[in-house]
Amino acid sequence: MKSFLKKIIATMGLTLLVGAAVGFSHANHQTVLAADGSSSATWTEPVLTLGTSLTAAQKQGTIDTLTAKISGNYQTITVNGATLVKYLNPSGSTFTTSSGVWSSALIEKTATGTGINVQILNYNGRNNITTITADQYKNAALTAGVTDANIYVTSATPIDGSGALAGVYAAYASTGNTLNQSQVTAAQEEMSTLSDINSANKDKDGYSDAQLNNAVAAAKKEMAEKGSNISTGDITTIVNNQLTNNGIINIITDNQKTQIINMLVKIRDSGALDSAGFKEQASKLISNIQTNAKSIFNKLDTEENRNFLQKIGDQLGKFFQSLWQTISGWFK
Repeated sequence: MKSFLKKIIATMGLTLLVGAAVGFSHANHQTVLAADGSSSATWTEPVLTLGTSLTAAQKQGTIDTLTAKISGNYQTITVNGATLVKYLNPSGSTFTTSSGVWSSALIEKTATGTGINVQILNYNGRNNITTITADQYKNAALTAGVTDANIYVTSATPIDGSGALAGVYAAYASTGNTLNQSQVTAAQEEMSTLSDINSANKDKDGYSDAQLNNAVAAAKKEMAEKGSNISTGDITTIVNNQLTNNGIINIITDNQKTQIINMLVKIRDSGALDSAGFKEQASKLISNIQTNAKSIFNKLDTEENRNFLQKIGDQLGKFFQSLWQTISGWFK
């Protein structure tokens, strides 16, 4: 009788082990949603932001560069030092009301479900945004609460691009959309973190800004699925999985990984995950990043990688087959 009970317990243990393995497989499966093209009410007009430090000629050049992407009328607002102080200083920036602003932006509302798209436009044939990348703008906009928008950024002079981001926040707010300051602050800290990590790794083989931002966007999506009560431990697991999925787990240092985890904890605490559309917008962002960097993400799905995963699967299969044969032998 005791022998029989031991066999039953062992069989139950095997069932649980198989179930856990299947659950792990599903937990690491990433679904990318395509834009559904559904329509919704849009803003009356796009909003163009102009840095207050631009000369008259630079203002006109900036207007010409940004409005080349749209048709019809648009509104214009000026971004100055006070705008930087309002939106960027709560996250630790040290702008003053007399700070200069050169980088500028244009934001237009798009159909519901299309997500956030960002393009950095050359000014007179040159990209003058020296620090912030298009994907970093996208992730920051998502965290801040911006939804379904085309954002165009440019600068008449070489500059990091902070003025344009503050302009995006100001322009979005000017259309009647309410931005949560906690989310904007979290977005700015995210921007700083990702920018520093990108700068430290940009020359390393196997690394790209797209992979880093895709990992972060996918982590946000998973966090939104679990809800605002997600634990720091779960966030850590998600970060490890996404860095692995995007092929940079061995490039990102332990310190940088900790920075990403802390950044995502702040995003959780900002209330961003409470937004009903956050998960959908994150899904669109993942699709957007991967579409714009197909050559990079295609390399992550090489025959070599598939063979490696197949070998792991074969080894697991052999293990379970051997274990099952052992257990089956107990009943003979």
